[in-house]
Amino acid sequence: MNGTQEAPVEVAVGVLRHPGSGHILLSQRRDGAHMAGYWEFPGGKVEPHETDEQALTRELREELGIDAVTVQPLIRHRYHYPADDGHAARQVLLHAFEVRTWAGDVSGREGQVLKWVAPGAIDPATMPAANGPLLAAARLPHIYAIHGNCDGDHTAFLERMDSLVTRGVRLACLRCPGLPPARYRALAIAALDRVRLTGLSLLLHGDIDLALGLAAAGVHLPARAVKQFTSRPLPPDQWLAASCHDADELEQAARIGCDFAVLSPVAATSSHPQQTPLGWARFEELAQAAGLPVFALGGMRGEDLDSARARGAQGVALHGALWH
Repeated sequence: MNGTQEAPVEVAVGVLRHPGSGHILLSQRRDGAHMAGYWEFPGGKVEPHETDEQALTRELREELGIDAVTVQPLIRHRYHYPADDGHAARQVLLHAFEVRTWAGDVSGREGQVLKWVAPGAIDPATMPAANGPLLAAARLPHIYAIHGNCDGDHTAFLERMDSLVTRGVRLACLRCPGLPPARYRALAIAALDRVRLTGLSLLLHGDIDLALGLAAAGVHLPARAVKQFTSRPLPPDQWLAASCHDADELEQAARIGCDFAVLSPVAATSSHPQQTPLGWARFEELAQAAGLPVFALGGMRGEDLDSARARGAQGVALHGALWH
């Protein structure tokens, strides 16, 4: 971005989850509007005298007739719309919030069509392109479990993996550094068979072909692998994650179409004592500019979740403690 470009149009949007089904509310753009017929999260422009949260509260009242009660920041995303169909090129800065509870009954107060959709059933192609990272953030949980070392007892490992589900974990990565490829494949097959019965989404580590062949939930790429790609190596129905440590790696992850990143180390860790921690201030700066959901990794515990989300994180990525 150069210095001659105008300031972005700031927009506040809300991701409303149905308290019973967990489905997400979408609003259809009306005839005559730019990108008419597309579906989006409800919200609107931030006025000069408002904070982004104040703008969201006002827009939800005007559009849906509700008063937001439980609101938490979800993701901030900057997007450049090129000129098209008589509309000039422009920048938008989307401030997305997760709205868990509200007062009043949802209705289309401005004549717009509304629908509740299961998060996994939302088609990104039916939404404006700027909404891509927002949709990923809306679909992702706030805890990401990354496995470390794998011992030779696969039965014990699978039982530990089952315990993740009983503790509410919905997303995990089978990392297992140092495990020979043949043994990793055998463990991946057994683990994927197991999670299909539990609902845990399991990503494989680094191996695109294996994940495609076994229909895994996705792939988590190490930082060195992210640099090797110029485009997204997985279809959109599989998660693509990236390990990142700085702004350049986050930019590359977004460039190749990663759905989310893990940024580390936020705090000091015993496993990598030689690495200088980012600290929360630097993490927040990087996460806010990343353009995709970012999990905080490194010295994290479950009780750090609220602090991480307050700093712009999607959530926390946890290693050993969850698996023992």
